[in-house]
Amino acid sequence: MNTPTPAPISPDDPSYISALARGLAVIRSFGAGREKLTLADIARATDLPRATVRRSLLTLQALGYVANDGKHFMLTPGVLSLGYAYLSSTPLPRAIQPTLEAMSEKTNESSSCAILDGGEIVYVARAATRRIMSVGLSTGSRLPAYCSSLGRVLLAALPEAEGRRLLMAMKREKLTPQTIIDVDALMKVIAQVRADDYAIVDEELEIGLRSIAVPVRNAAGQIVAAMNIGVQTGRISREGLIKDILPVLRGAAESVAPALI
Repeated sequence: MNTPTPAPISPDDPSYISALARGLAVIRSFGAGREKLTLADIARATDLPRATVRRSLLTLQALGYVANDGKHFMLTPGVLSLGYAYLSSTPLPRAIQPTLEAMSEKTNESSSCAILDGGEIVYVARAATRRIMSVGLSTGSRLPAYCSSLGRVLLAALPEAEGRRLLMAMKREKLTPQTIIDVDALMKVIAQVRADDYAIVDEELEIGLRSIAVPVRNAAGQIVAAMNIGVQTGRISREGLIKDILPVLRGAAESVAPALI
């Protein structure tokens, strides 16, 4: 007999632990370019009172997740145990990593797998042959869902109303002259992705970057992730992605389905 999945609760629910939520917000305030932060930096980033941030930092420091050099706070390697708990408890990264590596070796291009987390995608596995973005990507990296091929595939897997709600709630910036930020225009693009069962993003995330993504389905046919290959625009045309890369991606996605329950 399956145990029902608990429904999400609101911050007003008595079961909601505000202190835990604040502590996690403090951890999330760190990132690329934000490796060392002062208490004031974190208070601004989290929109929390300084006293609250201080208590959270001292608690995290006592637990070994945060260090302090006297002025700045920084995360410790202990935080990796939080991410590892997810990676070790789900079959997706383990099942897909060898497939990504084989695909990258075959195409000589970088490949990735990601899941949707709110308005962002989170990389759960990656095989890089070269650096194709100005920002380095690795497991745990996040990118906006609205302007990435992985994100659009995952948004297309949602009911239309939920996809629109997510798009309206997320911050949509014009990252390049080609970036689509209008919600109605994005919904049309996502509807086409749903019909095609793949997405191509051409210099919307970063100039010089072109990528193609397909859904990753489990053994029951449910979309659980997305897989992509990213290329430099000078290496492969849009047509080349469809002709040469798309069949490889689809074959790779189909090959991992039996391992995903």
